[in-house]
Amino acid sequence: MPTFKQIGFYVDQSNCTGCKACQIACKDKHDNPVGVSWRRVAEYTGGSNETDTADGSFRTNVFTYYTSMACNHCADPICVEVCPSTAMHKGENGIVSVDPDICIGCRYCEMACPYSAPQFDAAKGVMTKCDFCADFLAEGRDPACVASCPSRVLDYGEIDDLRAKYGTESGIEPLPDPSITRPNLVITPHRDAQGSGHGTGAVANPEEI
Repeated sequence: MPTFKQIGFYVDQSNCTGCKACQIACKDKHDNPVGVSWRRVAEYTGGSNETDTADGSFRTNVFTYYTSMACNHCADPICVEVCPSTAMHKGENGIVSVDPDICIGCRYCEMACPYSAPQFDAAKGVMTKCDFCADFLAEGRDPACVASCPSRVLDYGEIDDLRAKYGTESGIEPLPDPSITRPNLVITPHRDAQGSGHGTGAVANPEEI
C-alpha cells in the first residue's frame, strides 16, 4: 500500500453534475445494503424568482450545486473520540476505520459525526464506514468513487499535496464548519457556493444523505 502521512479527498464542486456514479460505485464495491451509503451526493439549492414591478420582467437568482461527500478521515475525528469500545480508530495512512469485531453498535459515532460518515448496518449490528478502499490502495488502484467519476471531479492523495495543488477550502455548504473535526478534504467551490454556516439555501435531497 502506498504510504501517506495523511490521505485525503478532493472534490471539484464547480464541475460536479450530481450523477451519483461515485455513490453507486462505492455501494457496489462494498456490497452495502439499502440504507447504508458511505458516499453520498448532496444537492444544495436556493435563490428566488422575482418579478420586476416596473416592467413586469421576470428575474431569477436560483442556484443548485452538488457535493460528493464521504468520510473525511479527519485530523480530529470526533467519532474516534466518542467511541467507548475503541472500535473506531485512526490507522495507517491516517484512515479512520471501524473494527467490526470490537464495535458494540452503540451508534455514538453516528450521532457525533457532523458528516454522517459512520453508518449502522442493522443486519450485522455494527457500524460501518468508508475505509478509503484500502484494499484497492494496496493494489495500487484508485478508490472506487474516484475511478468511477465521469467528470473527474474527485481526486485523492497526501493531503498536503492536495492543498498545494487545489487550495485549502473545505467549509462549503451544506458541509459543517471544518474547525469541528479538521477534515482532510479540499473543495474547489461552485461559483454559487456559500460558506459553511452562512448558507441561504437548503439540501434538496435530505432523505439521501
